[in-house]
Amino acid sequence: MSSIPASDPPYPSQRYAWYVVFVLVLAYTFSFIDRQILALLVGPIKADLGLSDTMFSLLGGIAFASFYTLLGLPIGRMADKRSRRGIIMGGIAIWSLMTALCGVTKNFWQLFVARMGVGVGEAALSPAAYSMIADYFKPKYLGTAISVYGMGIYIGSGLAFIVGGTVVSWAAGAEDYVLPIIGTIHPWQMTFFAVGLPGLLIVLLMLTIKEPRRRGIVQKAEQKAVEDAVPIREVAQFVRKRWRTFMAHFLGFAPLSLIGYGSSAWIPAFFERTYDGFEVAFWYGTIVLIFGPLGIVVGGALADRWRAQGRKDSFLRVGIMAALVLVPINIFQPLMPNAYLAIALIIPSAFFGAMPFGVAPAAIQAITPNRMRGQVSAMYLFTVNIIGLGLGPTIIALCTDYVFMDEALLKYSLSLVGGITGVWAAIMLSSGLRPFRDCVDDAAEWTDQGS
Repeated sequence: MSSIPASDPPYPSQRYAWYVVFVLVLAYTFSFIDRQILALLVGPIKADLGLSDTMFSLLGGIAFASFYTLLGLPIGRMADKRSRRGIIMGGIAIWSLMTALCGVTKNFWQLFVARMGVGVGEAALSPAAYSMIADYFKPKYLGTAISVYGMGIYIGSGLAFIVGGTVVSWAAGAEDYVLPIIGTIHPWQMTFFAVGLPGLLIVLLMLTIKEPRRRGIVQKAEQKAVEDAVPIREVAQFVRKRWRTFMAHFLGFAPLSLIGYGSSAWIPAFFERTYDGFEVAFWYGTIVLIFGPLGIVVGGALADRWRAQGRKDSFLRVGIMAALVLVPINIFQPLMPNAYLAIALIIPSAFFGAMPFGVAPAAIQAITPNRMRGQVSAMYLFTVNIIGLGLGPTIIALCTDYVFMDEALLKYSLSLVGGITGVWAAIMLSSGLRPFRDCVDDAAEWTDQGS
């Protein structure tokens, strides 16, 4: 096993490294508030714009995911050669402004385009953040560090339902507003202003963190590494040579993303339709806020512990365990006879549903050379988001509209898709265990995995 190149500086203090993660968690939190707020606005948006479930699902799915996934690839390439801090700052500014712009839209296509803009901005965050964290933390802490960053998913989603639900309740009793130049807007449109514009404050907070020096690059080549990204052909060759690992990884974590995004998009509507108008926003938001972060951090810590014990495939094993536990939970949770039992089952669903999403990106960092991490991470994000974020809400809506043909039967759509995705994930991830262990051995050539 080779050691880290002599040109690498000492790792920064753990206190500062965790401060960087804290700032990135805040950024990720705001991104998910802006992303998830749409789920609370199903009723008023459908009523004002005359949309079906399938059309509404496109706003939270394809509209957002199309540019989010496509631009992730070139942005990931930029993250391998440009300032990752600068990329993140630009992304935050764009998605915050585009969220606010959703508040002035007047029809489906205007809102569709604005949601695409939100996706453009958010595409800048994670590839650059993963790469930065990998340069701030020793490999043995990587699973935990990236899992803590991933807490932003669940903090943001939880706050979107708690705070967003409060804003939506306030807006429901408010009058229409008349703004200069823009004209009359509905209360639901004001919600986008309330959650979007505060994100601009995170841009200023990003100025307090430093761009880390890239590790695992010999000194004489370091300047060129900053100026020139690894050619796309070389990255493609790297992934193609290890196709069994990356196929199992990407297509194994993608179905867990599908049911995660799909269910969160429809949970409020599910409770309203199934349990006589039961408003679940506060309960659902609180559960996600508590058990989502707990699950993702436990998943990362468990993977790091197993890895220290010699289980080189620990990242994938956490995903397999979570998928198998989720199968019965996802099948039966929507079928509970009353709202409180359904809420109770959201607790283990949130915990185990979160576990894979710190270890999944950490696995990429562990088997990928530094100068390729942004691009390979973007490939991972492209796959899991086009399947999960892009198709998740829409697949559930299509089942409701065209299989069960009754919006009151949304519960069966959630149950059906939830069961299938867990089995799919477990099978795919299991097929990648041996190839992933081989990739970990290969990674010893460019980094000291025990440092």
